[in-house]
Amino acid sequence: MPIQWFPGHMAKAKREVEEKLKLVDFVIELVDARAPLSSENPMLHQVLQSKDKMVVLMKRDLADPKMTESWLNYYKKHDIPAIAIDANDKSDIKRVINLAKELGQKKVAKLAAKGIKPRAHRAMIIGIPNVGKSTLINRLANKKAAKTGDRPGITKQQLWIKIGKDFELLDTPGILWPKFEDQTVGERLAAIGTIKDQVLSLQDIVVFVIRFMKKHYPALLEDRFGITQEMDDMYEVFELIGKRRGALESGGEVNFDKVSDLFLRDLRTGKLGRVTLEQPEG
Repeated sequence: MPIQWFPGHMAKAKREVEEKLKLVDFVIELVDARAPLSSENPMLHQVLQSKDKMVVLMKRDLADPKMTESWLNYYKKHDIPAIAIDANDKSDIKRVINLAKELGQKKVAKLAAKGIKPRAHRAMIIGIPNVGKSTLINRLANKKAAKTGDRPGITKQQLWIKIGKDFELLDTPGILWPKFEDQTVGERLAAIGTIKDQVLSLQDIVVFVIRFMKKHYPALLEDRFGITQEMDDMYEVFELIGKRRGALESGGEVNFDKVSDLFLRDLRTGKLGRVTLEQPEG
C-alpha cells in the first residue's frame, strides 16, 4: 500500500510556491545526500518548469562519500548545478554562495541589457521537511533567521531573508508529495527522519535498512551490532541488538520498539557509519 502523508498546510504551500515563483531568479532545491532522488519532490518539478535551479545535497557528513561523488557526477551528466555540503562547515557555505552567484548573474545580465539597475539576486529555497533548510538559511544569513529543529515541518510559512548584499532568499515550508507510489521511496525517507515517526511502523523501517546494509554496508552492521551476513532471521537480529545495547524490559525481555528507536537514532546521527540509502544507477 502506498504511504500517504500530505498535511493541509503542504497543499497551501504548494500553491504559494507556484504564485511566488515569478518573483525569484532561480531556485535552490535541497535534497538529503543519503537519498538524493527520493528526497526530491517530483510534484515540484511541474511547478518549477523552466526556472533555473541548483541542487544542494545536505548532510554530506552523514552520507557515504563515494556515493556522494557518484551523485554529483549524476547531476553533472544531467546539466544540473549541484554541490554537497555540511551546513556546519563554513567553507561549504561559501561554496553555496559562489555557486548561487553564478546562477544569479544570468538574471543580472538580462536586467542590465534592458538598462535596469542591478539588484540583489532573488532565490527561492525549497526542500522536503527535515532536510536541513532552516539550518542552511541561518548559516547563509549568519544569524538565526529561520526556526530549526529535528522534527519534520518546522517552517510553516514563506519568509524573505536577506543574505548580506548579494541575496534575498524566499524560504518556504517543506513539502512532501501526496503519496509515495514507490514504497521504497517512503521507506528511505522514513529511515532518514523525513516522515514523522508516528506515521508508520519503525520496526518495518529498521528491517528495510538492515537488509539494505547487509548488501551494501555489511561491515558497519557487524562493527556496531555484531550482525553477520548469515543472520537472516529478523527476530534473531532484533534480539541480538536489544541484548547488546540494553533495550530490555523488566524481566530481561527485548523491547523491539526500543531496538527500533535505538537503531534509527544511530543511523540518523551517523553513529552507525556513513550510509547512503540509494545509488544513481538504482
